[in-house]
Order: sequence, then C-alpha cells, then structure tokens
Amino acid sequence: MQWGWTKHGDGRSIAPGATVAPGERLSWPRTIGIGAQHVVAMFGATFLVPLLTGFPPSTTLFFSAVGTIGFLLLTGNRLPSYLGSSFAFIAPISAVTASQGHAAAVGGIFVTGVLLMIVGAVVHRAGPRRIDVVMPPVVTGVIVALIGLNLAPAAWGNFQQSPSTALVTLVSVVLVSVLFRGILGRLSILVGVVLGYAFAVWRGEVDFTKVDEAGWLGLPEFTAPSFEPSVLGLFLPVVFVLVAENVGHVKSVAAMTGQDLDDRMGRALFADGVATTLAGTGGGSGTTTYAENIGVMAATRVYSTAAYWVAGVCALLLSFSPKFGEVINTVPPGVLGGVTTILYGMIAVLGFRIWVQNRVDFADPVNLTTAAVPLVIGVANYTWVVGELSFEGIALGTGAALVVYHGMRAIGRWRGTTRPTPSPAEEHDGAAR
Repeated sequence: MQWGWTKHGDGRSIAPGATVAPGERLSWPRTIGIGAQHVVAMFGATFLVPLLTGFPPSTTLFFSAVGTIGFLLLTGNRLPSYLGSSFAFIAPISAVTASQGHAAAVGGIFVTGVLLMIVGAVVHRAGPRRIDVVMPPVVTGVIVALIGLNLAPAAWGNFQQSPSTALVTLVSVVLVSVLFRGILGRLSILVGVVLGYAFAVWRGEVDFTKVDEAGWLGLPEFTAPSFEPSVLGLFLPVVFVLVAENVGHVKSVAAMTGQDLDDRMGRALFADGVATTLAGTGGGSGTTTYAENIGVMAATRVYSTAAYWVAGVCALLLSFSPKFGEVINTVPPGVLGGVTTILYGMIAVLGFRIWVQNRVDFADPVNLTTAAVPLVIGVANYTWVVGELSFEGIALGTGAALVVYHGMRAIGRWRGTTRPTPSPAEEHDGAAR
C-alpha cells in the first residue's frame, strides 16, 4: 500500500524526458490544476451516457466520483485512473429501459458489477495471463467492435431529428481534432458538443425552463434497482468489454510509466466491479477506466494519483448541484446525433485496433470466422427469446465469438486441421515485434 506522495523535483517543472510517477506529485496548485483538467477530459464522454440513456447526470457524476476514489483506494494508490461512464452499457440500458423501466436497467448494472468483481478476484488469485486464454485479442476486438456497430441506428435516430445541428456538431468534432494540438485537440468531443449546443441555442432548440427551476445545491436523484431475469442476458457481454478496457488501461499506464503493474490487474478489475456495483445500487451508469484521461497523462507527463484524488473530489462536489445536472439534460437530440455518429464509429474502430495491435492473423480460418459471425449478428441485431429471457445482438454476438473461437480451436486440435494456438507469451512477443 502506497500512501502520500514525494515531491517531484522542485514541484514546479518536469525535466525533458522525465515523468511524474504515480507516487510523486508537483506542487499542490499545479496538482489541483491538472486534476481539474482530468475532470474536463472525462466530462464530455461521461455525460453522453446519461444523456443517451435517460439517467440523471448528477447521479452518474456522483457514482463516477465515488468510483474513482474507491478505485484509488483498492489499487493501493498506485494506479492512476478516472472511472467514467462506460459506453458498453448504452445498448442494454436503452433496451431495458424501454421495455422494463429504469429500475430494471439499474439492476442489470448492479449484476454486471458483481460479475466483474468475481472476475477481478479470480484474476488476482490466478494471474492476468488467464484473461488471454479465455479472451484472446480476436475475441476481445470483435466484442468491442460489434457494440459500436450495434449502436449505429441510435445515432441515426437522433441525427435525423435535427440534421443541421447534428452536422454542425459532427464537423466541429472533426475540425477541432485536427486544428488544435495538446489538450484542446484531445477534448474534441467536448468542444464539438459545446459548439453544437451553442448552435442549437441560436436555433431555439434548447429549453431552459427546468434549469431555471432547479436549485444550486441538492442531493442527486437515487433509484433502487429491481432484478428482472429476462434482461440480465443483455448485460453479460458488458463484462467482457470492461475486462478488455481495464486490462488495456493497466498495460497503457505500465508502458507510459515504465513500471510493472501486472500485480494490479486483478485489483483494477475488482475495483471497477465495486464502482459499477455501487452505481447499480443507486441509479448511476456503470463505470470503466477512461482513455480520455490517459490522453491527459500522456500530454502532461504527470501520472500522479494525487491529481486523480483532486479530480474525484471536484466531480463529487459538482454532483451536488441539481442546476448543473439540468443544464446537461438540455442538450438536444441533434447534438447527440452528431457526436454519436463519430463516437459509436470510434468504439467499433477501437475493436479493430485491438486486432491490429496484436497482429491477429486472419489467414487463420478460426480467427476469420470468430470475427465474421459475431459482427453480422451484432449489426443486424439478431434476437433470441427463451421463455422470459431475451438475448439480442450484442449478447448473442459475444456468445458467438466465444463459442466459435474455442469450439473451432478444440475441434481443430482434435482433428489436427488448425495451427496450434499460440501461448499468451508468444502472442505478446509477436505483437511487440
């Protein structure tokens, strides 16, 4: 357990090529400033989830802040991370809310968190290599990709409600990402939403009535979960995505800091499971480690966990402002349609990126089939109803990826018709080369 931070150098500057390690910090004014940057970095993406799913923004922010603080505690203050809203929950939450109501969706989040806690405990006990055996890169990549592609119709549904506003938002995100360097360029989603929102206000698409009525201070709106067995199958695939995101985060931080953080892998999964479970007790969105904040660390070269404590506390304070939450709720459909057009596509591309980074060999018919079948199932949103249970595109696609991959490998080994499965170490070495 590592508590407290040593001051990095004089606390004011970072030498060329140097980094501020997780156990170090700059002066407190600079640390507070960097922590505030982390709040801004997570802001756009974290609030898109409640906007798209109808969850209260202040409640989402509250559990995001509590989850971040809990994550730092459970990982021994050694793993810098902000836990924001996971996009993997958008599809199941939207489907369940429409059919069973808000409380049933919250129950699904709760169960997802418990399952992730179990995975984290197993990984901590057995070691992180077990993840590579069950979920090799070809499987992880296709699960992430099919979630993004499955959400595409939702983006179009919002886009067509106000095409002009949606187009302004989309173009703004694209231009900001290439016109500006540093932190502003990395916040292209947030800046694009702000510009699109301003355009929507100018067009008279925004209603501020509820903002005027809301108070400045107040508790977030909490919702107790209800558990409907018929919807739980929709949330199971999210566990696999959260595993992939957390593992990727730990590996990214390890690479950037030059520290071996494999012993934190199980703790990170368990901590995110705890945060998601807590969100499921009160109506918050499920959480995950945030790539946006990795971008801030890469830009500033500051990996101090002190900055994340500041970010968590700042987010917690903001969550107690109902007026702030109502401002977020005024974002019109056109803005959401524009930003999700690129955002959902990015989710799909992140899945493809996993294949590229790990050099997945699609000349191997096992890998090719594992990728092909789930993508069609996810995009077409295949549905299978068994009694009270309903399995849709993402759940069926995830199941198909696991069954096809491991089934074909097993049959191929029995018949001697497929090449041997590389060990996790061999896959890692191959990707490194």
